[in-house]
Amino acid sequence: MAFQVIPAIDIQGGKAVRLRQGRQDDSTVFSDSPLEVARRFATAGATRIHVVDLDGAFTGRPVNEGIIRRIVNAVDVPVQVGGGVRNFEIAARYLGAGASRIILGTSIVRNPEEVLRITKAYPGMVAAGIDAKEGFVAIRGWVEVTGVTAVDLARQMEKSGISWFVYTDISRDGMLTGPNFRSIREFAKGLSTPVIASGGVSAMEDLATLQEMEADGLCGVVIGRAIYDGSISLADALKMERQ
Repeated sequence: MAFQVIPAIDIQGGKAVRLRQGRQDDSTVFSDSPLEVARRFATAGATRIHVVDLDGAFTGRPVNEGIIRRIVNAVDVPVQVGGGVRNFEIAARYLGAGASRIILGTSIVRNPEEVLRITKAYPGMVAAGIDAKEGFVAIRGWVEVTGVTAVDLARQMEKSGISWFVYTDISRDGMLTGPNFRSIREFAKGLSTPVIASGGVSAMEDLATLQEMEADGLCGVVIGRAIYDGSISLADALKMERQ
């Protein structure tokens, strides 16, 4: 599987925003129309788009589902969806609407039986989002840090049929300080399932360093703020996929 550069759209209050370190009260609005952002990413040549219902992540149920469905229908690019996907019914709704992949977060800690039910019904379409702070898992929209280490949780999830992991170091997310390369490499090397890195990417050099981790099991990277504020050109970043 080729290394993928995946642009992100985080939706809060119907707008495309980016949070700093996952704090609900520290967001920047980048566009009033997440749908237009998705179209722009697709036109630029994105091979996958990452969409998160931030309100859903905090409340535990879909809030911006209508917008996400419109995005899925409007672009001819696979869309992976997370945020508030806590049970089988919600997973089935998004996948039935055409999402190519759903990302489970809180439920992998709180409800592993439900995870198993989803992966059995939708093999190859379920990713687990593991958000970590200092190596420990954070849940409920990053509000609560648990005592579980990220790699231990991921190893448990591998047995549940998870096909990808999206690993976010939340101390770096939205800060443009560069990813935590050491923790990403350790996480990816500890698993046999492909890992997508997320959080902190601020320059093309960061992408090059992450791409070098392909041999360690890293299959892609999610980029948000750096694209919106112009630190990274999406067109340039996507060229890396074709190298």
